[in-house]
Amino acid sequence: MSLPRQLLAEALGTALLLAVVIGSGVMAERLSGGNVALALLANTMATVGGLYVLIEVFGPISGAHFNPAVSAVMAWRGELPAGALLPYVAVQLVGAMLGAWLVHAMFDMTLLQFSTKTRTGNGQWIAEGVASFGLLLVILRAPAGRASAMVAAYIGAAYWFTASTSFANPAAVFGRMFSDSFAGISPASAPGFVLAELAGAALAVLVNRWLSIPAAASLPS
Repeated sequence: MSLPRQLLAEALGTALLLAVVIGSGVMAERLSGGNVALALLANTMATVGGLYVLIEVFGPISGAHFNPAVSAVMAWRGELPAGALLPYVAVQLVGAMLGAWLVHAMFDMTLLQFSTKTRTGNGQWIAEGVASFGLLLVILRAPAGRASAMVAAYIGAAYWFTASTSFANPAAVFGRMFSDSFAGISPASAPGFVLAELAGAALAVLVNRWLSIPAAASLPS
């Protein structure tokens, strides 16, 4: 598959993913009558379904990363050419921003805006590290043909068991900065999330490598 087609798939997939995440958050907040738990449940269900479909649709073209941390890990493993990493990340970030703007257009919101929702503190950062660690470990260890369902299921679970509601994706953080809505994150909170996500992804690579060492090789000679 040519790089331009892969980049188009990554841009479209990331834009649609952010449209699903942010759009379902806007709709859920409007319809839940102030019930935050109900809004989060609706947001979760839409994200799980949308993520699964997007991975299935774009996976054969670009790998359906939609996530700079995933692309970086794949480049480190040699599964993505090193020269493609920066273009992948660039289109993921642009796609995430466009996805936020698309939601605003659909819901008659102000197109250009920044989130004012503060998400910070040790608990939030630890949660993002855990979310990204689990996501990358699932991707690296999922049996062939089952990654899309397993990734979607994990993200759905992590919406509820992590304090941060599992962004687990620097592109998602970037896109959500541009939406002052249920799923948003303030620009001031974004760096902490991104650093925690990258740390979690790096830890997942190390753990996966350790888990993959044959038992005989791990024993002293």
